[in-house]
Amino acid sequence: MWCVGLPDLILETEQILLYQQQLGEWDNLNHLIICKSTNQACIIDPFDGKYWLDFCQALKVEITEIWLTHTHWDHIKGVEELFHASANQPILRCHILEQQRGYESTRATWWNHHPLSSVTEKFGAIEFTIHCTPGHSPGHVTIIGAGIIITGDCLFLYSCGRTDLFGGDQETQRQSVVYLNDIFKTTPMESLILPGHQYELEDGHIPTKLKLDVFLAENLAIQSAHDTALWNSLPFLSFDDSMAEQARRQKAQQS
Repeated sequence: MWCVGLPDLILETEQILLYQQQLGEWDNLNHLIICKSTNQACIIDPFDGKYWLDFCQALKVEITEIWLTHTHWDHIKGVEELFHASANQPILRCHILEQQRGYESTRATWWNHHPLSSVTEKFGAIEFTIHCTPGHSPGHVTIIGAGIIITGDCLFLYSCGRTDLFGGDQETQRQSVVYLNDIFKTTPMESLILPGHQYELEDGHIPTKLKLDVFLAENLAIQSAHDTALWNSLPFLSFDDSMAEQARRQKAQQS
């Protein structure tokens, strides 16, 4: 069992409060956005529903929306608990292409734009762009706005998400990284990159956020995505483990 304290307030602007907390044995990073003008909260990829409900009740704010970057179990684990324990049912938003990996929800309001494109989504008084960036999963999205970039498992701070899970695809991931690199060029460089997991680096440092300019200079996936051969040689795109084996079995059953 993991020890959990209060989340870190990592950004405050005139529009938002942004809290971050690592939850679970997979080092998931959860992000809570609070719209200051409406006192509403949006939780991204909740691992622990009770944790965020208790925190928001202490702040006297209400979770009105749940946004999913994708639907792997560790990014949706707290969703049902949030619905069952909330006095008012929050809105659940997810991309419809996640149905390709078997995710179904009668609660979901589906984004349905094409891969490598975006739609505008309003939360409270704030607008975000929701970019469909598949590769780690079929309907993965990246969320940009209000000085933050929530990359989920599409991009980590120094690498990117694996592509050998069910519904993943290595070349599709490369195209998404190229697409995001172009989007980032027109995004304020002081924006914070916020990934879906934290990972320890070789020097022992465990970062949980980076400014966009540093990220662009140091991320191995970003640096490799325009060269197919270099991209295909990256060591973190696939692994020989039980999750990869399960994905192969699921793919065989579908074919």
